[in-house]
Amino acid sequence: MKVKYIEQKKIPLQTKILGLISTLILFIVFLLASIFAYLQYVDARTQVKQLALQSAMTISLMPELKESIGKSDLDLRFRPIADQVIDQVNAENIIIEDREKIIYSHRSPRQVGQKSFDHTNNYGLIFGGSNNFELERESGSVLIGKVPIIADNGEYTRVIGTVAVEYAEKEIFQNIYKRIKSILIASLIVLILGIIGGVFLTKSIRKDTMGLEPHEISSLYRERSAILLSVMEGIIAIDQNGFLTLINHSARSMLNLKDESLIGQHIQFVLPAITIDGVLQKGKPIHNVEILINDKVYIFNFIPIIENEKIMGVVSSFRDKTELKKLIDTITEVREYSEGLRAQTHEYSNKLYLLSGLIQLERYQDAFEFIQKESANHQHQNRILFNQIQDINVQAILLGKLGNASEKKIAFEIDPDSYVDVLPSHIEITDIITIIGNLIDNAFDAVADRKERRVSFSITGIGNDIIIEVADNGKGIAEDMLDFIFDLRSSSKGKNRGYGLFNVKQIVESLGGTVEVKNDKNVGAIFTVFLPKK
Repeated sequence: MKVKYIEQKKIPLQTKILGLISTLILFIVFLLASIFAYLQYVDARTQVKQLALQSAMTISLMPELKESIGKSDLDLRFRPIADQVIDQVNAENIIIEDREKIIYSHRSPRQVGQKSFDHTNNYGLIFGGSNNFELERESGSVLIGKVPIIADNGEYTRVIGTVAVEYAEKEIFQNIYKRIKSILIASLIVLILGIIGGVFLTKSIRKDTMGLEPHEISSLYRERSAILLSVMEGIIAIDQNGFLTLINHSARSMLNLKDESLIGQHIQFVLPAITIDGVLQKGKPIHNVEILINDKVYIFNFIPIIENEKIMGVVSSFRDKTELKKLIDTITEVREYSEGLRAQTHEYSNKLYLLSGLIQLERYQDAFEFIQKESANHQHQNRILFNQIQDINVQAILLGKLGNASEKKIAFEIDPDSYVDVLPSHIEITDIITIIGNLIDNAFDAVADRKERRVSFSITGIGNDIIIEVADNGKGIAEDMLDFIFDLRSSSKGKNRGYGLFNVKQIVESLGGTVEVKNDKNVGAIFTVFLPKK
């Protein structure tokens, strides 16, 4: 069964930005236009109502109107005045009625002389008040300003009719639409300018992101984080000013950097031993330089970051030379164990040739005595190695060293009182290989130029500590070297030496133990290691 994977289509950054800008501008335009239209509508209605009342009141105060009210020719006499007022105030109609609600003036000649059934006349005729009304006509909704016509009748005044000025509400909407239309045209120009600006903005962003889309950048970031976590080497990134921009987990662990706020600090403040001025200035990489930090040697590589022929920073990768040395020591021990077995095979082959010769010469007694002697030595050695030393890793190391000693003609003796159970789990195989292997190798080197070569080994696990002791009959250690024998590169054996005892001390101290060295009162040196079981 085949499973078909559908890749989700990613929206480009340019489309997102342009869509956002366009939507935002359209929303703002729509919102502002709506608010403007509403405010204009409310303001226009208020102004129209006031204008209707003022126009009606002006007409009601005309002397010609008061004198001609009640005469049949009022419409003919007043129509020119009404038309002029309508044109001046842009009114829809002017209606004049007498007290009996008979229409005397109207834009439609058919209405003149007819009785009005407009209930809004009562307010003006009865109470003599002015007011605004909104009515529905056949042509649509209208706003009306109606005032009474008051005549002077000597000692009192009386209402003799009403004047109504009407405005069509659709005219208000048409005026507002014209204004909004101007706003929309300006908004369209703003929208076009916004889209053009968005295009330039997206181009600038894509230039800064090296043409990568946001989802591609996030994918690269996730992959980078996974890679940095999976890499066992330490990695540090530094900008062109020498400030830290990245430290991976391995670098923090190896350099014992617990502070989480290291990013943004200067490299000289965090790691004073590191100097990158030459790389930042010249842009030339530096490979495999050894730097001592926290009593450990690290091998650093410095690679400059160059963009458009400009140095933007430095990336440094490093590894612990001590760990490499431990790995090399382990491989060396395996090789020496193999060589020891080869030496033993060669030695036993020679012994078999000897026995074969003795038998051929019919010297049976000599052959028997030789076998007895070798058997006794072998049993004694096996009893100590396999019965009293229970840890298989220590057995393997000592077997290899026995073969190596036999090949080098060194009398390598294991103390018959040696006894140890299986080593605790916190003491790893690499630790015990480094400790025992380096101490025995140093002892072998110390007796290499001696006529009589003797090296003794002892290991005891009785009590709370595991005690390892290696002694030789060499020249011993010079008095001026005793205080520095465990320092890095402190050796009398030549250049690029002095790592063995340094590694021994580092491992012993990491296990909570101690290591001591002293010269034998007769000849040679004695190294003693104390390793706590817990």
